[in-house]
Amino acid sequence: MIVVNLDVVMAMRKIGVGELAEKVDITMANLSILKNNRAKAVRFSTLDALCRELHCQPGDILAWEPDEETNDE
Repeated sequence: MIVVNLDVVMAMRKIGVGELAEKVDITMANLSILKNNRAKAVRFSTLDALCRELHCQPGDILAWEPDEETNDE
């Protein structure tokens, strides 16, 4: 599964949801959905804007982890 580590990057950059939402031009509600790992998808334009404002790479925000239900041994 894809895990969103946006909250970690935001904490490292000391930026809040309201400020980042304004800079990226998305609603606080949509940013919160993404930050809390409840999003089903993310637009590349949104990912681009997040990386631009947070001065990071997409891999800093997104990570892949095996599903707990799947036995990938």
